[in-house]
Amino acid sequence: MCYQRWQKLMQQLGISANTDTFQQLAAAYNEPHRYYHATEHISACLQYLDHCWQLAKYPAEIAVALWFHDAIYKPRSNTNELDSATWCCDFLAANQVDSLVIARIRKLIMATCHNAAPLSHDEQLLVDIDLAILGAPEDIYWQFEENVRKEYKWVPGFIFRSKRKEILKGFLQRERLYNSDYFFQKLEQQARINLQAAISRL
Repeated sequence: MCYQRWQKLMQQLGISANTDTFQQLAAAYNEPHRYYHATEHISACLQYLDHCWQLAKYPAEIAVALWFHDAIYKPRSNTNELDSATWCCDFLAANQVDSLVIARIRKLIMATCHNAAPLSHDEQLLVDIDLAILGAPEDIYWQFEENVRKEYKWVPGFIFRSKRKEILKGFLQRERLYNSDYFFQKLEQQARINLQAAISRL
């Protein structure tokens, strides 16, 4: 997470630097219970966005959504995305960002619940970015699985394995893991190899 990058994004939105919000986000992503949903994940997502910036309709809005989409992360909660979206939208409203922009960004963040097919092109792109880790090289993917387990270390092993297998199978059963052609061509094959290997281990 880079402050200069944050400043540039704020300029693109036409608002002040909001250094205090940057610091609050940095503190949130460095909470001790985070192993995967931490600063490295946000930085990786923003780097993916750099490579497909020109494919987005409103790339700055995707960037804002990526900064905030895991801002609230409590492993025992089922409202993390909603809480993160609320923080983001309150922040944007306080800075007098247009209500239509705020509504689109809210939808972007809520799309990371991954419980329904993303609708707009930018939602599809953001979801693909969030799931890019599934198609990462094998060593990076296994570190991801280890970090997810650490975040749920309070869950008994047999329960975690059962729930994790259910989630991974759900992804694997999709016709396409990635909505955009860019990510489909780049990551789909490796993602399916990784998911199948992870399910076999579980």
